[in-house]
Amino acid sequence: MSKKAVILLSGGLDSITVLALAKKQGFKCYALSFDYGQRHNAELKAAAQIAADYQVEEHKVINIGLSSIGGSALTDEHIAVPDTAQEGIPVTYVPARNTIFLSFALGWAEVLNAHDIFIGVNAVDYSGYPDCRPEFIKAFQQLANLATKAAVEGEHFAIHTPLISLSKAEIIKLGTELGVDYNRTVSCYSADEQGRACGVCDACRLRKAGFAEAGIADPTRYQKK
Repeated sequence: MSKKAVILLSGGLDSITVLALAKKQGFKCYALSFDYGQRHNAELKAAAQIAADYQVEEHKVINIGLSSIGGSALTDEHIAVPDTAQEGIPVTYVPARNTIFLSFALGWAEVLNAHDIFIGVNAVDYSGYPDCRPEFIKAFQQLANLATKAAVEGEHFAIHTPLISLSKAEIIKLGTELGVDYNRTVSCYSADEQGRACGVCDACRLRKAGFAEAGIADPTRYQKK
């Protein structure tokens, strides 16, 4: 019998690749997305389409409204999304986002009697977010195996991060081998309602460079300037 897995699905390039990998590995996939007060809902539309394309067992979208605490250019309309590279951790960092997302995923996994959670964090071509590092994932997995009824009763939770040590180009090559249609995805921090990318934010720059390095045509739809 196939094992169940909860897949964190943002609608972006990394998360679709992780979903494709989990499906290839034979997992019955349950996709989890969040409406957390981000600037646009284009990525949630993309996530819904991707979930349908991959015929996941169920796709949940949870509203958690991180805009109520702000502190990030992605959730506070008064903080502009930078269009140039920033020193240090950029203002697009959303406080505690992956901790919150993984906590919801862990709760749903326990309800589903699933013990595998997939997340598309990356510690190579990324924006320097502290909750994308291997140390964080290791610590959260330890927490998961201390804080849950299932773990106390002898089950073990595994947090899968298959992309964590890959470059963006390597991720794109892997996804292409898996038949991923990256035209379906939205990575941009300032995408418009149609999901078209700005082409200048951190996420867009990393994505563009990844396709160029991989030698694969960039299918991203860009806004006309």
